Amino acid sequence: MTRQNRLREFSRTKNKSHFGRFILFIFLIVIAATLAGGGLILFETEKPLVTVPKEVRFLGRNTSIPFRVTDKKSGIRSITITLEQQGESKPIRLYAKSFPRQSWFYGAGPTNFSGSVLFNSKKFKIKDGKAELVVTAHDFSLNRFFKGNETISRYAVLIDTKPPRISLQHTPRYIRPGGCGIVVYDLSESAVRQGVIVNGVFFQGFPLDGRKNRYISYVALTWNTKKLGNSMVVATDRAGNEAKDFFSMDLENVPLKKDRIYVSDAFLKRKMPKFKEHYPEMKGSLLDQYLFVNNEVRKINARQIKEVCSNPVPKQLWKDRFLRMNGETRAGFADQRTYFYHGQPVDHQVHLGMDIASTAHAAVKAANSGKVVMAEYMGIYGNAIILDHGQGVYSLYAHLSRFDVSPGEMVEKGEVIARSGATGMAGGDHLHFSMLIHGIFVTPLEWWDQHWIDMNINDVLNQL
Repeated sequence: MTRQNRLREFSRTKNKSHFGRFILFIFLIVIAATLAGGGLILFETEKPLVTVPKEVRFLGRNTSIPFRVTDKKSGIRSITITLEQQGESKPIRLYAKSFPRQSWFYGAGPTNFSGSVLFNSKKFKIKDGKAELVVTAHDFSLNRFFKGNETISRYAVLIDTKPPRISLQHTPRYIRPGGCGIVVYDLSESAVRQGVIVNGVFFQGFPLDGRKNRYISYVALTWNTKKLGNSMVVATDRAGNEAKDFFSMDLENVPLKKDRIYVSDAFLKRKMPKFKEHYPEMKGSLLDQYLFVNNEVRKINARQIKEVCSNPVPKQLWKDRFLRMNGETRAGFADQRTYFYHGQPVDHQVHLGMDIASTAHAAVKAANSGKVVMAEYMGIYGNAIILDHGQGVYSLYAHLSRFDVSPGEMVEKGEVIARSGATGMAGGDHLHFSMLIHGIFVTPLEWWDQHWIDMNINDVLNQL
């Protein structure tokens, strides 16, 4: 028995010894795995990612350089941006930023950082010409003998601190509210943005056919212009350098005509249901709905027209005076309208075109050659067509009963494009005709007048 007990005790001790070694082995494996895992994290080898937009290839006198650095593992430790130029012994430091360590594992620094640095040519005293923008980023990895993973991104750039030179060739001497004119100028180099600013409004310029570095810009004043502020030609080159050349014009005031519009119940009952189909948000009485159309829908239509006129054909498509439809003038440009209902004034608006009455469903012809950029129902204008005549000149035809053209078509001067009607806010069959310069309504009288066209546009361009 004693021997059997000793054997059992020996077996028990042996099993415990095996179990202890097994536990120790597992423990060592866990420790090794932990150390290995920690080592993989601490010594991870994924480099930071540096991004600089493609547009940053030209540096002007004052250029903002945006950049982005990402490192999804250990996080960003430092970012340095320098500019290197041949012949310069020392790189110019534009930017440097370091981040404090937040932990010893992933996310020790920010994983994503976006910023920008302003390049100022006067501050850094660098010469024009080729250079290299260098962005260096380090992360918090212990790789590379604790220096961290490194990314060095190089971008070829061209330093250009000289703005374009502007040479004015022609500016209008006189201009009136609701009137327009042309500005002609030369640029010493191509520009990414160039045009004319009048009273804070930018009018894009376009190359004159066959004339190198010569540009034309059609400018206009709104009907209610009271005074002229600074007028200037502006040009910005690819490096962001901007040039300005100021000029002056004399403002010719014109008298404004007053008009009365009488709104009847019969008109409201006839017109408002159609508007309700297009603008279901209309509420209240027929008069409330009418006022909504005459104000809110009018504003919506103004925005639509501005949008349609925002991308003009770069070449002049028109020639000589614009055609006027035969018929009687029923309303003029910039007429100051007061609307009466049951003998009481209820609204005030401005008429931004010419109303011409002819026979019912009269042929409506293109006032000049151009491209159809809109042919659709448009609120107060009813069925309307807008033609793009190039370089910011547009004509609008409204209250039509039928379209004979579609958007995208090219039409010739005098070609029938529609039939007159009484759609929209029209009380009877007529054509509402408007002229626009870059979306600004101007008087059609100037564009119907060959003498005005010759004096202000044709003769000027021929002499230049």
